[in-house]
Amino acid sequence: MIAAPVIAVDGPAASGKGTLAVGVARALAFHYLDSGALYRLAALKALNASIPLDDEASLAEAATTMSFHLGEDRTVLDGADVTAAARGEAVSAAASRVAVLPRVRAALLPRQRAFRRPPGLVADGRDMGTVVFPDAAIKVYVTASAEERAMRRYKQLIEKGNSVSLDDLLRDIRERDARDSGRAAAPLKPAAGAIVLDTTSLSIEAGIAFVLERYRALLP
Repeated sequence: MIAAPVIAVDGPAASGKGTLAVGVARALAFHYLDSGALYRLAALKALNASIPLDDEASLAEAATTMSFHLGEDRTVLDGADVTAAARGEAVSAAASRVAVLPRVRAALLPRQRAFRRPPGLVADGRDMGTVVFPDAAIKVYVTASAEERAMRRYKQLIEKGNSVSLDDLLRDIRERDARDSGRAAAPLKPAAGAIVLDTTSLSIEAGIAFVLERYRALLP
């Protein structure tokens, strides 16, 4: 049986990779995986259970045993609706710490690969093309300047009524970039043969069209 095709979309925080990946998945009627959501759920489960964020064995067990559902408008963890909680700043910060742990990454690897099914999958994350789906049909590395990414995040949070500092967000993004690219397990970097797409001054529509054109060019 030929495996369902995968389009791997990787990149740093607030690069626009998630919005791009969703748009490509909708255009192709493919399934969609937000791999970061799995790390946020593992972090949320740890916070709810008071598991220390440096207890790698317990965190890996939580990642292995948690039940979840990722829907377009609803996220469920162990039977509870956690749509809002999973996107909270505390959970995002915890997820960034949890994601550097090799045993947690190993625990979530098969759970991510289980999303691959016909007619195809668009997978969004930081190691989709390098580790999770190394045989992806197309690998895209989406990036943007740290300043542009901080501004995007700032606008998102302000729209939600949060009081935030642009300088703090820029510092957080740079620290997260350093953490993601410097970790021992699956460091953030473009996969071999990946298309690097800089979205600093590119519209999301143009980015989606670019990826669709590249994918369709592969079709017989």
